[in-house]
Amino acid sequence: MFHSDQGCQYTSTRFLAELRARGTIQSMSRRGNCWDNAVVERFFRSLKNEWIGDQLYVDHRHAEQDITDYLVDFYNHRRLHSAAKGLRQTYRFGVQGQ
Repeated sequence: MFHSDQGCQYTSTRFLAELRARGTIQSMSRRGNCWDNAVVERFFRSLKNEWIGDQLYVDHRHAEQDITDYLVDFYNHRRLHSAAKGLRQTYRFGVQGQ
């Protein structure tokens, strides 16, 4: 599944054909409703500002590994989350030490 807003790049014939060729289902937020994607937009802002910055990756494999490191290690185990009252996600959900 590929979820996006209704931007022209996501509704173009070429993009839709690429999704179909890959067997990917398309999902879109409602028109004019910025709150549909608020949580994921905030996550990507954190990813870009806290981790990627101006970094240029050598190839897709390096980018994938680095972003996986962010998700698995930093975001879930070390980053403090305001929604969790300043705790790490692992403490918030009671899975510390795992």
